[in-house]
Amino acid sequence: MHVPVLTKEVLQYIDPKPNENFIDGTVGQARHTLLILEKTGPAGRVLGIDLDAGQIENSRLQTEKFQGRVALARGSYGNMREIAKNNNFTPVHGVLLDLGYSSWQIEDSRRGFSFMKDEPLDMRYDAQGSLTAEKIINEYPQDQIKKILEEYGEEKFAKRIAQKIIEQRSIKKIQTTFQLKEVVERAIPAKFRHGKIHCATKSFQAIRIATNKELDSLEEALSAAISVLAPGGRLVVISFHSLEDRIVKRFFKEKEQEGAAIIATKKPVMASGHELMLNPRSRSAKLRAIVKV
Repeated sequence: MHVPVLTKEVLQYIDPKPNENFIDGTVGQARHTLLILEKTGPAGRVLGIDLDAGQIENSRLQTEKFQGRVALARGSYGNMREIAKNNNFTPVHGVLLDLGYSSWQIEDSRRGFSFMKDEPLDMRYDAQGSLTAEKIINEYPQDQIKKILEEYGEEKFAKRIAQKIIEQRSIKKIQTTFQLKEVVERAIPAKFRHGKIHCATKSFQAIRIATNKELDSLEEALSAAISVLAPGGRLVVISFHSLEDRIVKRFFKEKEQEGAAIIATKKPVMASGHELMLNPRSRSAKLRAIVKV
């Protein structure tokens, strides 16, 4: 079961009140959505958006008892404006973006999000999308793979890993997570293979981000969220790596300088020691919030 992060902090900064309406742009298994619905009765609504059709089904099962107060839409949060318009969802008092992928996607989706399980190299949130991790690994030129690893994974051994990928795929196509993990392990010098995180972590992150165009979608979603919010509306974003957090921080600063919003979190909000003990996944979560003027 997916354990949502920073639930207390989300409720503090998104501040749901009775009969208010909220958009959960990454609804997943609806854990944050359920908390918001409990605070916004009797007539408050939530529009849940997710690119993954499997997650929309998971959300539907979780929110059955709130029928009439929940609308679910499969799509990119970058298209939030159009999705809200198509669902006649207004006014919007708050938007939540939890940018982490869910436990269900790792454990049950069979799309290769984790190198801990031997699965096809897919990594698509949208199973209908044309670009897969396998296509990137087996068809992209070496320089482009290197660039992806450097920019999206901040991997200092990007050149070595890209070279090893090219060498391996010339012998045999790389089709599974275990095959890619082994290639990365062989590319990284022995003394750097065993650190706090597995040596393939950054490479898998980079390929997943490239497959789903995550950073481009995030920038689109932030702009869309500000535009759909009513005055006084709150935008809360939970990021899980530095690339996402930088984009959110920069966007929030720009909006405050424009006089369009007020930053509610001068520094990113992190998980408490108690939450870290209960849910180690929360260690990398950073929450930032902004209020529309």
